[in-house]
Amino acid sequence: MKGTGGSDHGIPGVNCLLSADHCERRTVNSELKVLIAGGGTGGHIIPAIAVARALVERYGAEVLMVGTARGLESRLVPEAGFPLRLIEVGPLKSVSLATRLRTLSRLPASISDCRSILREFRPGAVLGVGGYASGPATIAALWLKIPTMVYEPNAMPGFANRIVGRRVARAAINFPAAAHWFRNAEITGVPVRPEFFSLPAPEGPPHLLVFGGSLGARLFNTHLPRLMPALLCAVPGLTVLHQCGEHHLDVTIEAYRASGADPACWQVRPFLSDMAAEFARAHLILSRSGATTVAEEAAAGKPALLVPFAAATDDHQRRNAQAMVEAGAATMIEEREMEIPDRLLAALTGLLSDPARLEAMSAAARTQAHPGAAERIADQLAELAKKQRSSGLAG
Repeated sequence: MKGTGGSDHGIPGVNCLLSADHCERRTVNSELKVLIAGGGTGGHIIPAIAVARALVERYGAEVLMVGTARGLESRLVPEAGFPLRLIEVGPLKSVSLATRLRTLSRLPASISDCRSILREFRPGAVLGVGGYASGPATIAALWLKIPTMVYEPNAMPGFANRIVGRRVARAAINFPAAAHWFRNAEITGVPVRPEFFSLPAPEGPPHLLVFGGSLGARLFNTHLPRLMPALLCAVPGLTVLHQCGEHHLDVTIEAYRASGADPACWQVRPFLSDMAAEFARAHLILSRSGATTVAEEAAAGKPALLVPFAAATDDHQRRNAQAMVEAGAATMIEEREMEIPDRLLAALTGLLSDPARLEAMSAAARTQAHPGAAERIADQLAELAKKQRSSGLAG
């Protein structure tokens, strides 16, 4: 291996979910219309698009998505071939008082805009996936008595989902701990690409994948190069692939070179164009603990050393990581521990030097996987819409 960068692939690992060519549209079923609201980050919008595709493939449904101009949905939804309506709404969590007051003052107008969209589109069911647009849309749907469902991938539900959790008809969750916030929750899991569920076991010498998400993780980019010479010495034959993010490529490569670590043993890339293939090669993954990341690790049966993002809203990454630790699928180091000398080195060395433990963690990870999540969520939405039509005909 050599220390060079790879190709820029936008958000890694999403092409198979988002390509408009992947799902040739069937004849639209005018009897099933579903509105999906939310977005902001890939963790919200990528599963939303996966559910939209399942609705089209399984039911020929007509799907309309609602989001904001500031979120990734403004780019990814049109690229996926779905119509998108934009509303104006801002954040309420982890912002200044002035921003929060502006958002609250605008909220009635945002809900009114969503009511107008709903009256025009007339969906049989509404799905809120979290993010800026999810709250106003689900509140408007409840106001209009449209069957409403929310998707919650984290162990601690987001703010919008906590607001409407007790009022929605159903909730699709990923962790049992989230069920407390909803009155009719089912563990469907996070929509994950099918190939993650059938990856072969890694072969050869130990291989570590360091994955910081689409933007990279500055914490990993700083600490991994420093400990790399000692880690390579402690784990003979080890190779490392480090995904650092586009904006950190040059400085991360230079840090590895300056460390003196054998350049034949490490590789740095800004993005990973085939995430499933890189997961297949890894004996251990060092990563953050966002919902999509841990879901992919579970689907692939990958042992993980998780470092939750300390600034994550409602501390949801630490809660996600804790759930995987309790399942026996991962170990966790908190950000503050990264400053303790040799703490990360000892954790990595201990795991990479213990194949039996890694094998047990792999088996435990697979128990947390949920194949067919998008299809199950689509089925629930179709069922809600069907019940609504039946009650309407009965009335």
